[in-house]
Amino acid sequence: MTATAQTTTLGGARERSRRPGGRTRMSGTTVAGFPTWAFVLFFFIVPLALVLWYSFGYKPDLFSAHANDRLSFDRYGEALDATFLGTFLNTLRIGLVGTAICLVIAVPFAYWLAVKLKPQYRALALALVLVPFWTNFLVRTLGWQIVLSPQGFLSQLLQSTGLLHGKLDVLYTQAAVQLGVVYNYLPLMILPLYVAMDRAGRPLREASADLGANRVRTFLQVTLPLAAPGIASGCLLVFIPLMGDYVTASVLGGAQGNMVGQLVASQFNTAQNWALGSAMAVLLMLFIAAAVVIVGGLALLIRLVVRRSRRVDLGGAA
Repeated sequence: MTATAQTTTLGGARERSRRPGGRTRMSGTTVAGFPTWAFVLFFFIVPLALVLWYSFGYKPDLFSAHANDRLSFDRYGEALDATFLGTFLNTLRIGLVGTAICLVIAVPFAYWLAVKLKPQYRALALALVLVPFWTNFLVRTLGWQIVLSPQGFLSQLLQSTGLLHGKLDVLYTQAAVQLGVVYNYLPLMILPLYVAMDRAGRPLREASADLGANRVRTFLQVTLPLAAPGIASGCLLVFIPLMGDYVTASVLGGAQGNMVGQLVASQFNTAQNWALGSAMAVLLMLFIAAAVVIVGGLALLIRLVVRRSRRVDLGGAA
């Protein structure tokens, strides 16, 4: 009797789900998914569409920031001048070097965090990694301005120990900008790498050791390949926001650490030329997308070459 009742109940539930009243469940699912598409629509698609629309306009007079009664591509021609291209190349260099430095620092740290550190201490270590995000981005960057100041404690410490003769002359240089972006974006590289290496799993490393591989070979041939998705995610999470950063360059770089984000911000805030600033922003996004595609294509090509060489080696060994 109990089985018959359960069957009847399940059959009635299926029948109700097929009826028009069953649309309520589908509607509930749609409503539950509302925040995701609403966030994408209102905070990504709409602002991007507005920037693209403004880029086809112009600055009508001294006291107006934007007009779109005449549409043209003239602002893109103005944006593609020597100043913008030179600043973009400088930004690209800072972005690539900063991403590479973050990767070099994050790989051993994430490996130590996921493999060597005892599990009971990992939560504390992850919390320490996230501590900088508890402070405002601008405040953290201003802190480095104080540290790197010629009158700061770091300069005095280096002079007192004899490691530096004269005051520290790093502030308002590209080196200070490079240091600032590495500090600000390093956690975004560590976290996905830690997750990827943690998922690699201890059994695979033990199997590699049982087959005669030492720790270095296990890391290079087991852990690192399995962490490749985390490496790709970390590089994207660091490189893309770094290319658009203007706070770090403004605070630590001054006139010698210009980045494209500063040019875009100056067109909106200082020159009040929204059309030209929008054109610069669109070009920056296109250049970043092109750089990501090129680097991704090169990485895929290198991966294919490595796989092919391994197959050749295995064939020769056989």
